[in-house]
Amino acid sequence: MGLVMCVALMACAPRLDTRGNLPDPDQLTKIKPGQHTRIQVTEILGSPSNISTFDQETWYYISQRTETTAFFEPDVITRQVVILRFDKGGTLADVRTIGLEEGRMVLPVERETPTSGNEMTIIEQLLGNLGKFNK
Repeated sequence: MGLVMCVALMACAPRLDTRGNLPDPDQLTKIKPGQHTRIQVTEILGSPSNISTFDQETWYYISQRTETTAFFEPDVITRQVVILRFDKGGTLADVRTIGLEEGRMVLPVERETPTSGNEMTIIEQLLGNLGKFNK
C-alpha cells in the first residue's frame, strides 16, 4: 500500500520545463550600445530566438520556465525577454529586458474570413468534371 501511495504522490509532483534562448547574464553585460555590431553581438550572445519581421533591426532572446502538475495546463513561472535594437548601420542602439509581469495576453480572433467562390454540391462537382479530361 505504501508503494502505491508513493508512486501516486510522485505522479502529482510538478514537472519544470525551461525553454528558449536566454543569454548568460555575464555575457549580456559585455555588450554596450554604440560599441557592438550585429556580428559581434552574435559572437557574444549567440543567435537570437527571433528577429523582427518587418525591420530586421530588433532582435529578441526569449526564455520561459513552466511548471506542469499531472494533467493540468502548464503554469508559466518566469518569462524573460531581452530586446536588442540596432540602428540602420547595424550598430547596437539599445538593450532592454522585460519579464513576465510586463507581458500581455493576446487573444486570437474567432471569426472567419469569408472566401468568394462557388459552393457546389457533390453532384455538381462530379458532373462538372465529366468531359473535361477527354479530348
